[in-house]
Amino acid sequence: MMTGGPPRRPCAGALLLPLAAAVAVVLSSCCCHGASAAASFGDNFEITGAEDHVKTSADGQTWYLYLDNKTGVGFQTKQRYLFGWFSMKLKLVGNDSAGVVTAYYMCSDVDAAPLRDELDFEFLGNRSGEPYIIQTNVYHNGVGGREMRHSLWFDPTADFHTYAILWNPKHIVFFVDKVAIRVYPNDASKPGGGGGSGFFPISKPMYIFSSIWNADDWATRGGLEKTDWSRAPFVSSYRDFAADACAWPAAGGPPACAAATGDSWWDQPPAWALDAGQRLDNAWVARNLLIYDYCDDRKRFPTPPEECALRDAAATTAS
Repeated sequence: MMTGGPPRRPCAGALLLPLAAAVAVVLSSCCCHGASAAASFGDNFEITGAEDHVKTSADGQTWYLYLDNKTGVGFQTKQRYLFGWFSMKLKLVGNDSAGVVTAYYMCSDVDAAPLRDELDFEFLGNRSGEPYIIQTNVYHNGVGGREMRHSLWFDPTADFHTYAILWNPKHIVFFVDKVAIRVYPNDASKPGGGGGSGFFPISKPMYIFSSIWNADDWATRGGLEKTDWSRAPFVSSYRDFAADACAWPAAGGPPACAAATGDSWWDQPPAWALDAGQRLDNAWVARNLLIYDYCDDRKRFPTPPEECALRDAAATTAS
């Protein structure tokens, strides 16, 4: 298991600054020390799929996944985790990537098991000159449909950027370069801290995965834009994986850290809610970068799912 400290974030309200200045503040950060990684990818991950579609830098610190018209490829951690902080730096496929999806996610099973828990980052490819879309989703006991889509305030193909998930019994937070783009709350009033609420993944340890694959039936403009295979191979790049988390043993019962003891920073009160600066940044993202929110989709959900009311109540209280 790789360890680090609590997430760094931009100074309070950093994203309320003009965009160029905001990006500089986000990348420089100011408040907390960040997670770090020292081991090679091979120490933490194993390849799933065609091994000849993965290349590694000479120092073992960077992996490159290749997609062509024959196959894609992926990798997964050797270890499962229950709660913690998980981050990775990614550089996405550049130029015309329509139809291509790069996924970075957590899942309780190594396949699409019907009762799986899952936390998703999905990066939806684009036609040249169009912005990338980042889709996040949450599954609990096989029930998903909790999609949100955002645009980004930078070009994710030009350099590496950090994508992270904070998961504890109180909430799940999706971070991009230390900015909380999405908060998925739990209902602390329910027995077991929300374990029986039906919408929050709280009991199943998860692996961390990534993959690159062809999804031109839906990924770009709802499937209107098809993958241009003359531009293959499509390459996504990864480095600096870090997990400060509760590692689940290969055999035996749950570890002590799974009992939410509060011994780790990610299971202490400062990590149970966004701080004032993070709330400002999250509100800026919601106003300026949000493309789709399932909580507002009355065709799919005439009555918003339960966690939507929790999120709205938390936002009202914070403001």
